[in-house]
Amino acid sequence: MAPSLYWWAKETHRGTPVVVKMENPNNWSMVELESPSDEDFIYPNDAVPKGGRNKNAKQLTWVLLLKAHKAAGCLTSIAAAFFSLASVVRRRVSAGRTDSTDTSAAENPTVKSRFYSCIKAFLWLSLLLLGFEIAAYFKGWHFGKPDLQLQRLYSLTNPFVVKTVFDSLYSNWVLIRVEYLAPPLQFLANVCIVLFLIQSVDRLILCLGCFWIKIMKIKPVAKQGLVDLESGDGDGYFPMVLVQIPMCNEKEVYQQSIAAVCNLDWPKGKLLIQILDDSDDPTTQSLIKEEVHKWQHNGANIIYRHRVIRDGYKAGNLKSAMNCSYVKDYEFVAIFDADFQPNPDFLTRTIPHFKQQVNGIFLNFFGFNGTAGVWRIKALEESGGWLERTTVEDMDIAVRAHLHGWKFIFLNDVECQCELPESYEAYRKQQHRWHSGPMQLFRLCLPAIIQSKISIWKKANMIFLFFLLRKLILPFYSFTLFCIILPMTMFIPEATLPSWVVCYVPATITFLNILPAPKSFPFIVPYLLFENTMSVTKFNAMVSGLFQLGSAYEWVVTKKSGRSSEGDLISLVEKEPTKHQRGSSEPNLEEMRDEIKQQEKRASRKKKHNRIYTKELALAFLLLTASARSLLSAQGSIFTSCSFKGYRFFARGVRFDRRTSGVNESLRALS
Repeated sequence: MAPSLYWWAKETHRGTPVVVKMENPNNWSMVELESPSDEDFIYPNDAVPKGGRNKNAKQLTWVLLLKAHKAAGCLTSIAAAFFSLASVVRRRVSAGRTDSTDTSAAENPTVKSRFYSCIKAFLWLSLLLLGFEIAAYFKGWHFGKPDLQLQRLYSLTNPFVVKTVFDSLYSNWVLIRVEYLAPPLQFLANVCIVLFLIQSVDRLILCLGCFWIKIMKIKPVAKQGLVDLESGDGDGYFPMVLVQIPMCNEKEVYQQSIAAVCNLDWPKGKLLIQILDDSDDPTTQSLIKEEVHKWQHNGANIIYRHRVIRDGYKAGNLKSAMNCSYVKDYEFVAIFDADFQPNPDFLTRTIPHFKQQVNGIFLNFFGFNGTAGVWRIKALEESGGWLERTTVEDMDIAVRAHLHGWKFIFLNDVECQCELPESYEAYRKQQHRWHSGPMQLFRLCLPAIIQSKISIWKKANMIFLFFLLRKLILPFYSFTLFCIILPMTMFIPEATLPSWVVCYVPATITFLNILPAPKSFPFIVPYLLFENTMSVTKFNAMVSGLFQLGSAYEWVVTKKSGRSSEGDLISLVEKEPTKHQRGSSEPNLEEMRDEIKQQEKRASRKKKHNRIYTKELALAFLLLTASARSLLSAQGSIFTSCSFKGYRFFARGVRFDRRTSGVNESLRALS
């Protein structure tokens, strides 16, 4: 509908006409709308030119009706969305599995629930305070700044001022906050801010160092390379190398790793591959043993070992393999997890660096991650070998080797493909072990570090930087500062956090982290969302490892998905049919097809359960409650931060336990 305008009224009509275009009641648009002109109110109805005021009034009526119709539709859709969300939450809570019902975790449920109970207490307290603060807001208390509340508090001390019961209660609450609650909270906040700044400086130096290495293309260079394998050994450096692949019930990935190490470019007479199978599933044992036999028939020097007594997890498996009599004939050992697939030139690019007189620079130490590394067997023996005392046996042997004077070198140009955990639950268990184990190791190794003969600078690096700053302080302040102190300052406004702590410094550090890896820019947002929710898991693991709580020694093999489609296997065979491929072998293709089909059938029949993560869900409501409180004091930065974290914790707390492929891509890009 587009009403026409009278040409003779253009000069005298000062108002802007209403132009409405409407095809149907649900599809309309308004071009211009202003208040009626003075003439519409001067002339009576019968004196206005025919169609003048009446038509303008009709247009305004149409616009108001259409606006009301659209507003009603929006309210209806919002209400429907809230009801749908509430019903989903109710169904998942009633039919879901909580994170405390995992029977595979060998831990005390009572000990595990303490941390959740503490968070739940904070949640109920924050809800109570939120209702109290809202009531105070409508009673006239100001929330702009803490001193405004104090001014009103001082005014109530006047004996001539009549105080209501609510004013008396709230004024006493303000006094309690000022005298007893704000000082310790502010002190804890200041401590966390100092730790945050120290860790930020350390992160800044590391990021700038990585950026400088990438820009200048710095990489370790071996003094003497290897001769061509086709021309024989000659004067080349080809020592005896032992390759170990420890695995346990990992039938999804064993074929890739075995095929990869069997294709390493190294003289066959100087290479031995050990498949260290700790699987307790007879079917998996048979599959792995059959794969080893196939490669043996094709000329690979590979053996299969299975332990009857499976003590010590991965450390016990490696320790048992190193006790074999033939190990004394080998000089080096290369270790790969079951999901790692080294390139054929892995050994030719790593072994030559052992001929250097100095195998590192600066402090010559970094934590070994347990895979894709080459060790001098003599270093393992002098350091005490593999021990089962912690869940991070790789970091344990690295610390002990460093204390015995051995030096490390990191080859930043040697890459090795691997797989990431298949689900959030698998990644959660993995991160729990990686953050609990270092605290166990720190308690055990601290006396040995102090009494060792290494320099004072190396001791300081290991104690303060490696363990305290990067393993203890980082999970402590990231959870305490941003998930506990930040929401509590909304209910105790006398304790404050600067805006640069809440927003600017974290954003700057995040930007610096991604500078050395430009390819990670598209994945930085999902990575931050995902890692934000992991702070509760890392903090819980750090505390359990430091104080040896029930879940400190929990060990769960990280589940992998393996190759996801048969097309990947077919493409590998078609690419080079005359040579065994790293992902599969041609004679085994039909069997792998059948195995993939069987797995798909089992996966389709498997019932999916909802999993409720109670800690994340409690933190979500705590942060969302604090964000609602921040609206009363008009603190936009805190509202954005708390609501952002709260929604993410809520999405993580109430979810299906499915594969996190998008997060895997983010982690892979940032690694």
